[in-house]
Amino acid sequence: MVFTPNGKHLVAGEWLDGAGTFASAPAHGPVHQFAVGTVDLVNRACEAAEDAFWSYGYSTRSERAAFLRAIADEIEARAGAITEIGSQETGLPETRLQGERGRTTGQLRLFADHIEKGEYLDRRRDAALPDRQPAPRPEIWLIQRPIGPVAVFGASNFPLAFSTAGGDTAAALAAGCPVVVKGHSAHPGTGEIVAQAIEAAIRKTGIHPGVFSLIQGGNRDIGHALVQHPQIKAVGFTGSLAGGRALFNLCAARPEPIPFFGELGSVNPMFLLPEALRARAETLGQGWAGSLTMGAGQFCTNPGIAVVAEGADGDRFVAATVEALGKVAPQTMLTDGIAKAYQDGQARFASRNTVKPLFTSESSGRSAAPNLFETSGAQFLADHALGEEVFGPLGLVVRVQTIDEMVQLARGFEGQLTATIHMDAADIADARRLRPVLERKAGRVLVNGFPTGVEVVDSMVHGGPYPASTNFGATSVGTMSIRRFLRPVAYQNMSEELLPEDFLG
Repeated sequence: MVFTPNGKHLVAGEWLDGAGTFASAPAHGPVHQFAVGTVDLVNRACEAAEDAFWSYGYSTRSERAAFLRAIADEIEARAGAITEIGSQETGLPETRLQGERGRTTGQLRLFADHIEKGEYLDRRRDAALPDRQPAPRPEIWLIQRPIGPVAVFGASNFPLAFSTAGGDTAAALAAGCPVVVKGHSAHPGTGEIVAQAIEAAIRKTGIHPGVFSLIQGGNRDIGHALVQHPQIKAVGFTGSLAGGRALFNLCAARPEPIPFFGELGSVNPMFLLPEALRARAETLGQGWAGSLTMGAGQFCTNPGIAVVAEGADGDRFVAATVEALGKVAPQTMLTDGIAKAYQDGQARFASRNTVKPLFTSESSGRSAAPNLFETSGAQFLADHALGEEVFGPLGLVVRVQTIDEMVQLARGFEGQLTATIHMDAADIADARRLRPVLERKAGRVLVNGFPTGVEVVDSMVHGGPYPASTNFGATSVGTMSIRRFLRPVAYQNMSEELLPEDFLG
């Protein structure tokens, strides 16, 4: 069977046209036309999601698990088509898309296994104490319940794992929440074929068709209408700080404010301690260059800053990094807009008198070549712009004089997704000073690794203090992400016959 995009929106089981069309902008291959979203389509999708919630939100865990597994199966049935159009639209190599597809289907199946166990429900019971003085205590039960329809915004840099059937969608569906997805215009064809897979899974399992809708294109009014619709009870977003903050403000300003789970970016600093630097400066420099340029630096966990002591060992690290970067060819970026933003970021660094260039290369069109700059700890703390993310293969070396200055610098960072310590056994005392600071700054603290990429496992945290994310108590990766779309409900003096079925099995 051949799977191709039809250019329409999927709203509650129907493929619908919109207000005109827009053209995709692939890195290579054919251009496709897609219907433009409308506020009316948003309203229809949200109302259908609310209607679906009255059955889907009260379905059994086994029914939802079967649905998640069916989505994974249907995505894999379209593997070739997804890889082909995904590579055309984004410029990503086929191997990257194949790996991302495996991550997407793997997390769907992981979430299915997780909810079947029931532990995520945090079931509690306090027995009644009718003879307690001075007043009796009632019987109280507690369980986590789904919150209602969820809006999800597709991400530009992950056409599969953070988009149509990605982590936010999978977590919401696992929790029992219908989803309305606003597709990203960087990869509308990829998004649509994945939506076709979800539609097939809906038909296969007999789920209410309003449980999922996909709306493509449209101006900012479409996104605004989605987050402000009264039936939407939470929003999942991965993208820019400016765009995410605007949507966060809209969520907070609603008559009924709702949570906005935004992952907004990070510079993911690395701290290289003296003994590790002395022992393996060259290896660390080569590793950093590889991590910094992986996927043209288009990862939210890209380690954009290395904090390194002054001296010969730091010089060796810098020299090795520069040498490795010199061997990296220009890479295609996901969109023309992302490429332009990277070029603007490079120009911003090049124009500052607080930094000096270590390695520069020209980027043009939709391609990106690596760049490396250096500054001092004092200049970094004095110039806030140096700590702002440049989405792409640009790195900054921050040189410090002492461990005290390194710790002081760590305290000055804003919230991050990750922070890394490179250390040897003899660095343990310094690492102990850094670790408490870094755990206040980041959702994931690494030792002797590079943070690019995440593992989809129970223990993963992909989030952190603002501006890395808008909710520091949540993660958008791993099974704990399901908890974002649940809320605790207590039941007092309620008979077992009336309690939610999840209490009993």
